[in-house]
Amino acid sequence: MATVSAPWNYTLHLPRDSRAPGIARGTLRLVLSAHGMAQHASTAELLASELLTNAHTHTAGPYALRIRSMEPDRLMVAVWDTDPRVPDAFQEGAPVVVPPEDVEHGRGLHLVRACAESVGVSVLREWGASKGGKLLWAECGEAR
Repeated sequence: MATVSAPWNYTLHLPRDSRAPGIARGTLRLVLSAHGMAQHASTAELLASELLTNAHTHTAGPYALRIRSMEPDRLMVAVWDTDPRVPDAFQEGAPVVVPPEDVEHGRGLHLVRACAESVGVSVLREWGASKGGKLLWAECGEAR
């Protein structure tokens, strides 16, 4: 008999430190293992890694990793940062444009779009409880 677990979410606030993305990926693996979702660890870690690296590289402030259970066997991986500007790859209606092979950067968010089942962005314009900025998210898990 299968059991249904209650929805859960974790938020890890990260300092402006080059070690933060690695610490966040380790935390992600631990959380998924603890919730019986280790089968999604490689995809979720890839999504988180690219989103975290984007926040670390392109913003000046702190950032945070959010992991949230969705319907059975699905999860959302999201990264919040203080910059409200939406990257080109996450613009609404943005075409999937793969950067040329000879460029060193610019593939990460396109990789997220290719590997996630859905992606999105929430721009947080109010500085109250939300602290402003944006939240880039990607979902993975069993196909609907």
